[in-house]
Amino acid sequence: MSNNSNDFQQNHQHSTNSDTHHNSTHEQRQWEQFQAYQNQQSKDKKKKAWIWGCSGCGGCLVLIILFIIGISALTASFSDSNSTSSGDNSTNSSNATRQEKAALNKAKTYSDTMHMSKQGIYDQLTSEYGEKFKEKEADYAIKHLKANYKKNALEKAKDYAEEQNMSNDAVYDQLTSSYGEKFTDEEAQYAVNHLD
Repeated sequence: MSNNSNDFQQNHQHSTNSDTHHNSTHEQRQWEQFQAYQNQQSKDKKKKAWIWGCSGCGGCLVLIILFIIGISALTASFSDSNSTSSGDNSTNSSNATRQEKAALNKAKTYSDTMHMSKQGIYDQLTSEYGEKFKEKEADYAIKHLKANYKKNALEKAKDYAEEQNMSNDAVYDQLTSSYGEKFTDEEAQYAVNHLD
């Protein structure tokens, strides 16, 4: 009977060691998968940080949106009180819809205060995360907005050069990037050529 007892203990001990080894391998595999996931998340955050020009906190984006909303509210109330006078950089057609006029006022704000590109303004007007105007309304706004996009590109270039100490090549790339400012090559080159 002691032989049977010893055999049982040895088999049980071997089974326990095997289970421990299996659990250890499984836990190690889970740990490696978790680390790979964390590395991927870190890379994704870095990509997003480059797009927004900050350290991925998201606070910069929130501040920009709040700033735009505040300026838009001020501009809208100013535009409403002076609706009979002609705008200095936009033309409101009398047969335009309320939505088209609103899109034009937003476009004017983006051009005047944020110095955005034509494509950047259009994208912001039509974005589901932005103003949510229909394409027709955004087209109207872009067509009737009197903006100097070379001047806007120069203002953005100055910000990048002075605030972020970027080289001319980096400024040019940021100005023309589809993830950045979306200026044309001509507008970006003008801006870089006229940096002090």
